[in-house]
Amino acid sequence: MTLLDLWLSRSIPMCLLLQSLVLMALCFPSASMCPKGCICQRDPHLHGLNVTCSQARLKEIPSLPVDTVLLRLDHNQIGAVPDQAFHGLRLLRELNLSYNAVETLGEGAFSGIEATLQVLDLSHNRITSVHKDAFARLKARVIVDDNPWHCDCALQQAIGGMAHNHEASARVLCRSSELRDHEGRPFMAVDTDLCNLAKRTTDYAMLVTMFGWFAMVISYVVYYVRQNQEDARRHLEYLKSLPSKPKKPDEADDISTVV
Repeated sequence: MTLLDLWLSRSIPMCLLLQSLVLMALCFPSASMCPKGCICQRDPHLHGLNVTCSQARLKEIPSLPVDTVLLRLDHNQIGAVPDQAFHGLRLLRELNLSYNAVETLGEGAFSGIEATLQVLDLSHNRITSVHKDAFARLKARVIVDDNPWHCDCALQQAIGGMAHNHEASARVLCRSSELRDHEGRPFMAVDTDLCNLAKRTTDYAMLVTMFGWFAMVISYVVYYVRQNQEDARRHLEYLKSLPSKPKKPDEADDISTVV
């Protein structure tokens, strides 16, 4: 056996091994890609990963594989959804964030997944307020049950921008509201334009502030005038109280001579 035959006999198994490793890397997700405490399984029908992080004691959204299709982050302790938290997950179709501790949602919370996301579950959180454009570009069905919503202008605009806003608004219960008579009622029962209400409230506050400043200026002017009058009166009384200046003897003689 020549040296060439010996080299070929050793190289071919090595090439086969490398091909097998490449195929395994393509067919199965790497352990380093899958977040700690999560289970990642490839879905042959959706051509992506099903990532399950339920009850993983997560306090923040982890780094995720870019080919994630279904993502379950429910039953954790996630307290916030940062802007662009899911940016880059261009295949994401379903996102479950239910049973967490999310309190508010910013404008870019779901930036980058608007076109592909079909279902977004935000139920059973602590959400009180959202940015008016938080759901503006989403085409997904949004589930928002069981959150302590504060019904205000921003929420009214956010729900109005949802693709399925009728279903979402039917499930929103106003824990608090700009109008007290709306507290404890479904959001659909709010027939008031809360944005105009906020504008009227702001205008009224500005009017009250301006009136307060005007009243303060008038009071100062009145006080200043009265104080000057009092000072002038005192000065005049002081001048009157001074003794008259006695005439000199020379002046008296001059007067007699003239006469």
